[in-house]
Order: sequence, then structure tokens, then C-alpha cells
Amino acid sequence: MKSKRVIVYKFGGAENLRLIEEVIPEPCADEVRVKILTAGVSLADILMREGVHPESLFKRTPFSLGWDIVGIVDKLGNKVPSTNRWRIGDIVAALPIVGGYAEYLCLPYNQLVSVPSGLDSVEAVSMILNYTTAYQMLHRSARIKSGERILVHGAAGGVGTALLQLGKLMGLDMYGTCSRNKEKVVSALCGKPIDYKSSNFVQEVLRLTGDGVDAVFDGIGTKSLLRSYKTLRKGGRLVGYGFGSTLKDGHHQGYQILSNVLNWANVLTLNLIPNSRKVIPYSIQTLKRRKPNWFREDLNLLFNLLVQDKIKPIIAARIPLNEAAKAHELLEKGSVIGKIVLICNL
Repeated sequence: MKSKRVIVYKFGGAENLRLIEEVIPEPCADEVRVKILTAGVSLADILMREGVHPESLFKRTPFSLGWDIVGIVDKLGNKVPSTNRWRIGDIVAALPIVGGYAEYLCLPYNQLVSVPSGLDSVEAVSMILNYTTAYQMLHRSARIKSGERILVHGAAGGVGTALLQLGKLMGLDMYGTCSRNKEKVVSALCGKPIDYKSSNFVQEVLRLTGDGVDAVFDGIGTKSLLRSYKTLRKGGRLVGYGFGSTLKDGHHQGYQILSNVLNWANVLTLNLIPNSRKVIPYSIQTLKRRKPNWFREDLNLLFNLLVQDKIKPIIAARIPLNEAAKAHELLEKGSVIGKIVLICNL
């Protein structure tokens, strides 16, 4: 039996994504084979494709991208414990980091999380990377409190819209940077939009709030981190994640990655200043490896909120697996609102 997957033929642009056909993989003894329904497309995938994401530094091409997946349990390895809850036909979610751009993927049985029945797999996959990142930054990193004031960079993106939706549930006072054509989306999610192109967001935040915000969520990086720090009021927290600003003309530049790392080093030294402000780096994969139970707990909570219609992911596009390159090109244009999802099995 044959199956399809998309590989990174060599590091570089979207043109280096290739669709291949091969024998369907067999699960190892302690693995579960998942028939993938949907896979998320993210900026992290683009960084991996170009070989500049930390997770790709020790990868050799060819390999498949795909951080987040939802699929159906298709086969169990012969040493999966009998006490294991998984049965053929169960709907499951996972954060494999690599391998999701495929029709089938084999994963350790303890890496899967159950997806409630009845959920749209496109919406469910949005919970895994984007919403878990947003939830953990709010609650695990910033330890946000109801009624506090936050600033969200890239507020119309996948993580940005998730932060605004989750923040609304807590009654937060929210501000979000975005381009002018995305202001209506941010406003609809109860954020006060700040056009970062026509105004200085530091000055604008201080003008609108008087004394700054309690937390900033910055996925831009580089010099933005220092500017974000300036918007914090006493006791404020700056949570930094990702390498968003390394995108330039559709490509991520190695020297910009280095610049980002150096800026992070400078920003972290601010924690030595006794002014009650904190700088907190966040990485979903690092936290998942350190605290796997948190990931499972937080994702289950998010699935429940989705079932209850308390959150609703914005889906930018549903694109067939064989058009993964098109999905990357769309994301690289910077005009995407919400999440791009690959449909792997119809």
C-alpha cells in the first residue's frame, strides 16, 4: 500500500518542497500509526524548511515538515500496552515537530492526545501549536490575572488571534499591533489595534494606557524585544517567542537569526535590574519536553473550550497536501489572517 508525503528536498525556498509516494510506514513496537487528516502550516515550518530553526540544525534532508497534526488511529504497534487507551478509529492530536506533511505518520503512543468527537479536524489542529502556545504564554509564562492589560504583536496572526480570544475570556484589556488592513479583525476580537507601520508602538501604547501594560507577547524578536520592554509597567512581563522578524522578502536570513540571538542575550540581562519587570523566553517544544503533562492538560482544556464554542479559530485557508508549497508562499506574503491548514486525507 502506498502513501504520500511532502519532503524538504534541500534547504531553501518553497520550490524545494516535493511530493513523493512511498510504502505506507509500519509502526514500531511502541508506536501508533496515525492516518493524518489535517496538518498545520506555521512560520516554524518555514524556518525548518530553510534550515535556520533550532529544531532543524541537526536534521538532514530529505525530511518532512509538520509541527501539528490531527488524525485517526490506524494501527497499533505490537508492544503498545494493553492498558493503553488507544483503539483503531480514535481521533487524536499530536505535536510531532517533523513529519506532519504526510498521509500517515507513526508516533510513540504516549505522544498522542485524544480529540473530542464531533470537532472539525481543521479547527482542532489549530489548538495544538497556536492555541497551546498562546495559552501557555498567558498562564504558564506570564501568569496573567483577570483584568490585566496586555500587548500582542502580530495580533491578526495564528498565535495573535488565539491570544486575543483567550484574553477576552479573562476580561483582559488588550492592545494588538497589526497592519491597517487587519485592524477590523483585531477590533472584532476585542483588541485595540495599533498600526505598527504608521506609528511608534511604544509611544502609542504609553499614550493609550498612561503607564504601559502588564504583559507583552512578542513573536517578532530582534530589536522589537527591547522596544516591547519599554511598554511594561511596574511588575510587567515580556514573553518572547519565535523569530518572526527574520522573514525578509520571503526568506529567512542567517545573519538575522544571529542578530535575534544576540538581542535576546541583551534583553535577558534586563532581568538583573531590580525594577520588578521580567523577560521570559517561551518555546512550546522545550516546555513540552520538560513538562509533558502540562501540554496534555492544556490541550485538553483548549479542546473543551472549542467544544463549548468559547473559542473559534480563524482559518485562513484549507489547502490540499500536494499544494504545500502554495501554502508556504501564502504564509510568506505576510497577509494571512489566522491559520493555514493542509488537508492530508479527504
